[in-house]
Amino acid sequence: LSILLSLLVPAHATRSPDCGGILTPSGLSYCKSGPRMSHATSREGRQQRLSVRRNQVTSVTVAELTLTLIPDAGLRLSIGVDLGITPAPSTTKVMRLSILSDLHVEMNPEGNLEMVTSACKTSMEEMQSTEEMESKSSSSDVEKDINVDKICLEVSKLLLLPNEQLMSLTAQFPVTPSCQVQYLPLAAPMFSEQGITISLQTTFQVVGMAIPLPVSPVPFSMPEPATSSPSHLTLAFSEHFYTSLFFALEMAGAFNMTIPVSRASEGNNPPLPRQMGSLFQEDLPVTLQAVFRSTPRVVLEEGKAALKLFLTAHVGAGSPAFQNFLSVNVDMTAGLLLSVTDTRMMISAAGIEEVELSLAASDVGPVPAALLEELFLPTIRVEVPAQMNVVLSEGIFLPHISSFTYTDVNVVIHKDYVLVPCNLKLQVRPG
Repeated sequence: LSILLSLLVPAHATRSPDCGGILTPSGLSYCKSGPRMSHATSREGRQQRLSVRRNQVTSVTVAELTLTLIPDAGLRLSIGVDLGITPAPSTTKVMRLSILSDLHVEMNPEGNLEMVTSACKTSMEEMQSTEEMESKSSSSDVEKDINVDKICLEVSKLLLLPNEQLMSLTAQFPVTPSCQVQYLPLAAPMFSEQGITISLQTTFQVVGMAIPLPVSPVPFSMPEPATSSPSHLTLAFSEHFYTSLFFALEMAGAFNMTIPVSRASEGNNPPLPRQMGSLFQEDLPVTLQAVFRSTPRVVLEEGKAALKLFLTAHVGAGSPAFQNFLSVNVDMTAGLLLSVTDTRMMISAAGIEEVELSLAASDVGPVPAALLEELFLPTIRVEVPAQMNVVLSEGIFLPHISSFTYTDVNVVIHKDYVLVPCNLKLQVRPG
């Protein structure tokens, strides 16, 4: 398999995005006001060392912090810092240091999103004083003593934590022990009044090697954001995203199935034809070994998701040496249920909607289609979705950054894509 993949990967063309997300202004506000950001801001403020020649700074308090969306540009960070200053013994004044910095997000050479500062400006205003006489020039004197370059450097340090979290967006997440998923941004996010939109490309690795996914028949673009969404975040997943997931699991061999078939003596199933039983000297259990003959396909319609499976079930007996004497093509459609738990999308086959059996190959002569259905259809209806659901039971990690999980989730299925409006929840860990 690894040799085959290594031959295929170089021919893999650059794909269009297949999923993404829109962080709304309310989501941005939640991220800004989260305990970790506030703590980091206060900590950085306390640790600042201002270059003040004639005045001693006795306290530093972050009074306000706002983050504003600037359409088509980025973000504007506004910080108000109250400085307690003692210009002379027994006197104290509080000066408001206002810091205004524009932020934008770019892609670094490693392919990660990174927030950087630009156009940093500072200003000083006196808030209160215990001095009886105060010169009008005192605030400007203190402002001259402030090292603006160092202040702006400290602002850039505030971005260390958000940038660490942005890097976690491109982490690899396990799907099965041999299959991992990764979400890669294709470009810097787009900023608008509706929020911050990012387009992502899903990649899968099987046994440590990237696999070439099927090409999407329809280019995917993020749906237009709602004018006012109450949710913090809206995730979007294309139909191709789900087909790629099932293709990757198929490539990893996760859906290879061995299904026991009940004999007549064990129930009310009809006996196997005489020519099948005569192949074996003893009464061996008959099993189906099911493999995909074509890539599974997910179809999304309004309010409904379906999974189309194209299998070949090899019928045989013997263990450990499996002797195949009959092959049956199985085309079936199963309904899909989609939900979200924490940061994983849970997927399960809910039931078989359609199934068709046809004879592919036979060492025992012709077998009527009605007999094939009578022999194998009940088992296939039950076992195929059941065994697939075991593989899918862990779910698939959605794009997310460290420390945040999803809550108040709503999964909305549209034609060709799925929307997941949700709120963010910061997971505060000790230390």
